[in-house]
Amino acid sequence: MINISNNVSLDDNEITFEAIRAQGSGGQKVNKTSVAIHLRFDIAASSLPDFYKEKLLALKDKRITKEGIIVIKSQQHRSQEQNRDEALKRLTELIKSVNVVQKKRIKTKPTKGSVNRRLKSKKKHAGKKRLRGKVDTE
Repeated sequence: MINISNNVSLDDNEITFEAIRAQGSGGQKVNKTSVAIHLRFDIAASSLPDFYKEKLLALKDKRITKEGIIVIKSQQHRSQEQNRDEALKRLTELIKSVNVVQKKRIKTKPTKGSVNRRLKSKKKHAGKKRLRGKVDTE
């Protein structure tokens, strides 16, 4: 049982794990052992509330396929168990991130002093550029 919040939890049988061989350079046994983990989680078939399902499917995340399946690959650790725990941690973080409400941005105006300073520096810079130009001798 994986707890997402006080009211929301996932059953272990909703998540499938597949052991695969890790990519990249390795050492001894690298071509013999399957240490990396592919975690698959079907959003539509899960026991998550509809609110979570809608938000997850609306996310523009490369880990979510067009069919609505979350695929997380974990291969950072040397043991399969650690990679499994890492993948579960990333899945719970992804699901929890949907529940966070973004603060509404309050539009602000620049202060008069900052506007004046900006314009003053622009005039100074333009004057410098003007002095570098060709000189009229007439």
